[in-house]
Amino acid sequence: MELSDYIRILRKNWAVIVIATLLGVGVAAVFSLTRTPVYTASSTVFVSTQAGGTVQELQQGSNFTQARVETYVNLVKTPLVIEPVITELGLDQTAATLSKDITATSPLNTTLITISVTDSDPVRAADTANALAASLTSQVEKIETPNGGSTSPVRLTRVQDATAPSVPSSPNVPLNIALGALIGLALGIGFAVLRAVLDTRIRTQRDVEHVTEAPIIGAIAYDAKAKERPLIVHDDPHSPRSESFRALRTNLQFLDMGGRASFVITSSVPTEGKTTSTINLAIALADAGKRVALIDTDLRRPKVAEYLGIEGGAGLTDVLIGRATVADVMLPWGQRSLFVLPAGKIPPNPSELLGSSQMQNLLEAFERDFDVVLCDAPPLLPVTDAAILARTTSGAIVVVAAGRTNKRQLEGAIDALVTVDAKVAGVVMSMVPTRGPDSYYSYGYGYGYGYTADPTPPPPVAERRAERRAERRRPRPDSPPAT
Repeated sequence: MELSDYIRILRKNWAVIVIATLLGVGVAAVFSLTRTPVYTASSTVFVSTQAGGTVQELQQGSNFTQARVETYVNLVKTPLVIEPVITELGLDQTAATLSKDITATSPLNTTLITISVTDSDPVRAADTANALAASLTSQVEKIETPNGGSTSPVRLTRVQDATAPSVPSSPNVPLNIALGALIGLALGIGFAVLRAVLDTRIRTQRDVEHVTEAPIIGAIAYDAKAKERPLIVHDDPHSPRSESFRALRTNLQFLDMGGRASFVITSSVPTEGKTTSTINLAIALADAGKRVALIDTDLRRPKVAEYLGIEGGAGLTDVLIGRATVADVMLPWGQRSLFVLPAGKIPPNPSELLGSSQMQNLLEAFERDFDVVLCDAPPLLPVTDAAILARTTSGAIVVVAAGRTNKRQLEGAIDALVTVDAKVAGVVMSMVPTRGPDSYYSYGYGYGYGYTADPTPPPPVAERRAERRAERRRPRPDSPPAT
């Protein structure tokens, strides 16, 4: 993944990351505030030799004490030193349990010994540290005094007394909260990345490029009211979704299809918006002055007639079996050069009809008489109709629903077309968000002015009425061919 992908993942999952971070902070705070505070007090003793007047004797004494310091450090946690302290302070502990709260250290190349004691009571911690320093001094003097001698050659001097600390050494609330925030942040980011890696749905143009080399010729903006107004180019020509179809119309005209302009529009699975995309593209092409033939070749679940509000009882099926001619069943739609051939009755053998010589001859006739021929076909994965029909046309346009279709489904659809040597003219992404991290336009592929309403104000009511009257007086487009 590229840097832009990681940025998109963070933008998309920012709520999860924030929640994980806050949860980490909360857990750390609860952990810190529910633990008993522990205080640490330290006492320091200095180890030196008793005798020595010359420089050589002092050097020898220093070397001797440094050699002894490590031994004295280990001596601090022995019962020999601890037992007198327990007796003196009246502690309700054994030497073994108290030794766990004692730490003795000596900095490198020094003769200093630091004795630290941790306790829930700061005063008791300081008293215990001072008592241990005194006990160590006493025990070392006894151990180091030679038999028959009166003084020890080693002297321990307490140079720093332990005082009762005012701030607990544990728990360190600020540090724990910071660590909790970092751990929560890391877990949140890790979850977001893992979720993105495991998500196989097509969301961006890059996801499509990973599956197929076919060009992306359009991105249809998501419209929450698409079901209420499926013919958006006709009902609301200034909407963002209408602009998407006009952009698709422009890109379609630049495809090199060998001089042909007949397309099968299909998808991987149902409910990806192929039928509404086909109809709106046909309307957009007709608005640009193209003579368009729209054929409902979905002989299993035809929807074109229903969306356009025309009679669909007779149509393509009747033409293919010789029951009717094209002129009998092909209908003009709207005040445009758009002609619609409904599916007609659902036949028992859709694949055979679409792959027949009659269908091929029909498409050839339409290519001669129309500028663009659009065929709304069934999805590729459930049935083979679209793949069969795509071989006869100049190419197939595959509609992919952003956030719904997964990569495996798109791969299967492309493979179905490649298997029959059909050309994939391009891919159209539908239901594309116009905002957020998955927005097609946040990747720089959209329009510079964004998705905004047409700034040009609508014409006055009287002007619009005059235009409609003039439109009624215009001659109707040429009738369809009598094939």
